[in-house]
Amino acid sequence: MTPFSVLIALGSNRGDRLRWLRAGVDALRGVIDVVRISSVYETEPVDAPAGSPPFLNLVVAGSTTRTAEQLLAELHAIEQRLGRTRGVRNAPRTLDLDLILHSAHVARTRDLTLPHPRFREREFVLAPARELNLRWRDPQTNRAIGELRGTGRVVRIAGLW
Repeated sequence: MTPFSVLIALGSNRGDRLRWLRAGVDALRGVIDVVRISSVYETEPVDAPAGSPPFLNLVVAGSTTRTAEQLLAELHAIEQRLGRTRGVRNAPRTLDLDLILHSAHVARTRDLTLPHPRFREREFVLAPARELNLRWRDPQTNRAIGELRGTGRVVRIAGLW
């Protein structure tokens, strides 16, 4: 089977955020073949409850033979293993793993939307993706990922990864 290219966004805004990101990347290595990892970026929370702390974010590019549905299930299992609890929407969390792209697949089901429905708006996904200099295109708009600009202020944290 030909592997699928994937882009996964990681975020943490609870506890030792960098430790959670490292644990997330380590766990991903058991699920995908990691090709590139961006720098870590600090960002303000988006659509979060008042008083939510800032996030550390990064993206991982890789490949897998898993379907998008299989990969999403694996991402949710990693989140749960690493202490994420789901309750209040967008509440602070140890680790958030979002499947942004799964090759050029476009899908919309009850559990999965590809590409991720809000990735074009989110600079905390786009800035690290631009850093990786991927020659990928948005499968819905056909625009180069490197050309997309989202909203929100991001600050690259040098030397953390």
